[in-house]
Amino acid sequence: MTAPQPPVRPCPICAKPADAIYAPFCSKRCADVDLQRWLSGAYVIPGEPEEEGEAGLQRPEDEG
Repeated sequence: MTAPQPPVRPCPICAKPADAIYAPFCSKRCADVDLQRWLSGAYVIPGEPEEEGEAGLQRPEDEG
């Protein structure tokens, strides 16, 4: 008896069946589209903007 295969999810860019080589995408083109969206800032996690210096984000040259 073989283990059941997980369901194949569609490509998150174009909804075609995903290809194992480019998973979770269907092609190199869709993988590149997704990468460009990340690099251009199109994907953003919503939230309140932090004020400068908050949460220990100070740079070493700002100290002292």
